[in-house]
Amino acid sequence: MTEERPAMPVGVDRSSGVGHSPTVERVIPQATVTRLATYLRVLGILADDGVLIVSSEELATAAGVGSAKLRKDLSFLGPNGVRGVGYDVMRLRAKIESSLGLDRGHKVVLVGVGNLGEALARYGGFGRRGFSMVGLFDRNPVRVGTSIDGLVVRHVDDLESACRELEATIGVIATPDESAQAVAASFVAGGVECILSFSPVMLDVPDRVEVRRVDLAVEMQVLSFNSSRNEAGKPASALSSPPRLGRSRGPRVSPAAAVASPNSSGSLSSSSTRNGSVIAP
Repeated sequence: MTEERPAMPVGVDRSSGVGHSPTVERVIPQATVTRLATYLRVLGILADDGVLIVSSEELATAAGVGSAKLRKDLSFLGPNGVRGVGYDVMRLRAKIESSLGLDRGHKVVLVGVGNLGEALARYGGFGRRGFSMVGLFDRNPVRVGTSIDGLVVRHVDDLESACRELEATIGVIATPDESAQAVAASFVAGGVECILSFSPVMLDVPDRVEVRRVDLAVEMQVLSFNSSRNEAGKPASALSSPPRLGRSRGPRVSPAAAVASPNSSGSLSSSSTRNGSVIAP
């Protein structure tokens, strides 16, 4: 069974049964769906700043795309904006949220409250974007019973029943690789049909279950490739001395050393930049 099948694009009528509109909406390509999430983030920032109207050029620049691509992406949502005026920020934001299914909200359950899992559990940005963290699970007796931002960590043995009890719609796997499949099976048994996994393990799940994997090592390898390619294109004079980063007078540490060197607590030090990242859009 193949994992990470292409998700059904937003706007597709999955069924013609009772309760579904007989009209099939336009199919939105997956790449456009990804960009819509970026537009939504930018619109949220504009709304927080009190901006009421934004032009396609301004929105495209802030999102890092061309204005023609932005207009094509937004055309999948139906009529938007007024020529010569721009887009109503709140109205466009609501339309994108509806297209992405965020208007109904999502209840998220996370398994694996280690360093990564705890960081995800404490991240405040999810709530502002329609995702509520409702359950935390682990099997480590040291972590079970502890509280993170008001949520008590429960034992993973309760996961299946808890998913039903909490009406979870998204399950996050932040466990060691050897536990990922068992956690996924519990999610499926508990009725969860969307899984975000930080394990590189290919998960065996039913066709109805959507899976997204985030392999941090792969992302860093891509960064390494891009960095090497950029360095290869620089003139020799530009490579003779390392670039100065800021005004710090402290000892310089290479990025590789910063990632490879554990901190005093024994965990790996890490910092990251995000450009359309799944972790923290």
